[in-house]
Amino acid sequence: MGLGSWKQRANMKGGFSLVELLTVLAIVAVTLSIGVPGFSAFLRNQQITSATNDFLAAIRLARSEAIQRGARVDLVPRDPDGSWAGGWVVFVDNNNNQRPDAGERVVLAHDAAPKGLRIEARLTDSTVQYLAYNGTGRSRTNASSQRTQFGTFTFRLNEQVRKIKLNFLGSPRACNPAREGSSC
Repeated sequence: MGLGSWKQRANMKGGFSLVELLTVLAIVAVTLSIGVPGFSAFLRNQQITSATNDFLAAIRLARSEAIQRGARVDLVPRDPDGSWAGGWVVFVDNNNNQRPDAGERVVLAHDAAPKGLRIEARLTDSTVQYLAYNGTGRSRTNASSQRTQFGTFTFRLNEQVRKIKLNFLGSPRACNPAREGSSC
């Protein structure tokens, strides 16, 4: 190695050429354009699954609190307008009015569901949006503590759908209509 070639190498600056940099940026852009739509669908799936599981846990909490206390416990929308997507509250409903009033113990207050998520309730008593359990752990309506409240809560986020089904005794189960078909 001669003195001239050593000086050439010493004078060369490290780094990337413009062509190399543009090639890497093009590869990153293509990779992101392929991955982002898939990630968006994954994110929506996680959001609806999480909201469904949170709601299912609230139903189970209301039921177990009713059994533990031997008293009526309600699950109601947090918003006075009856929208479940605005959040929900589990509380001991001493005066049977489906609203947490001063002096009534709030067991759980859940924040609003993710933006764009709709929650629809189709229950035997749909005059007011609520789910109530009596001290035996059975669902009940406002008309009678012996008349059961059963039906379906449907969660929709774009093309994603999940359901929570309440049987005749008020026992809940979550299901995915895309996977379970007509049994959901």
